[in-house]
Amino acid sequence: MLEALWTKRALLVSGKGGVGKSTLAATLARAAVRAGHTVLLAEVTPSMEGPSVLGPLVGAKGPGTEVTPVEPGLSFLRISAASGHRRFLEDVLPMRLMADAALRSRALRRFLEAGPSLRELGLMYQMLDLVRQTRPDGRALYPLCVMDLPATGHALAMASLPRAILSLLPGGPIGRAVREGLEFLQDPVRTAVLLATLPEPLPVSEALQLAGEVRRLGMPLAAALLNRMPANPFPTPESRAALDKLLAASGPHEGSRALSRLAVAETSRARLEQGVATPLLCLPDLLASGPALVEQLAAALIPLNARLSRKEAP
Repeated sequence: MLEALWTKRALLVSGKGGVGKSTLAATLARAAVRAGHTVLLAEVTPSMEGPSVLGPLVGAKGPGTEVTPVEPGLSFLRISAASGHRRFLEDVLPMRLMADAALRSRALRRFLEAGPSLRELGLMYQMLDLVRQTRPDGRALYPLCVMDLPATGHALAMASLPRAILSLLPGGPIGRAVREGLEFLQDPVRTAVLLATLPEPLPVSEALQLAGEVRRLGMPLAAALLNRMPANPFPTPESRAALDKLLAASGPHEGSRALSRLAVAETSRARLEQGVATPLLCLPDLLASGPALVEQLAAALIPLNARLSRKEAP
């Protein structure tokens, strides 16, 4: 499954807050670099206020307002609505100086920041601009972009709110940009959406709802990422039956709470797998944090992918 994901131009990682979405986006980028691919890891944010959450997970230095090399094969960038607006104006106005002058207009800046659709248009346009860029020999400058999308509402708005713009401005440079952006977001050859969640009832319910919205908007849902899945030390019915017999004889035990959590996680995993009807990658619950956690999860993705591939083979 990972090999199929690495052929895309953009992997869009979405999910509710608190499920480790940024960690999983960084993990995918690290795994792709390990597989020999050149990756741009992008943090899609409506505003550049505050420090980056994603950059430190891969060791990126600086504000990330420009593409920043992290190591061979991996670069980092923060995508913002304001940067997308600038790129759009630079493309449609005959001279860059005119774009700079336009953005110095307080009235224009307020207009671009006022409407939700225009903010999402800025984010979409910069994403599209990254995919468009090529080297002198015609090859893609950023062949694989792993994009950590903002809060779920903003992510869905990039595919839904621009339709309102099309109804008002079906032609012209704005209409063309919106159409091109929507075609990119809905193209299963170039784009894949991955939903991040936790093995708990409420996060799984939210992920299933998000999966329905993604499909309704025509975006290609490629996989679900189940984060912090506890390990099952009793994987066979025989081992679990022996444990239950031992616990029944010994009475209340400190391990009962861990077993209860494991049961909830297994039930949540089965519900998610059935509900999303896409490949499911379960990433382990590890003690590490920050860049060390990203490195360990990236290493864990390889055997996980091999087991999933064997499971799906006829």
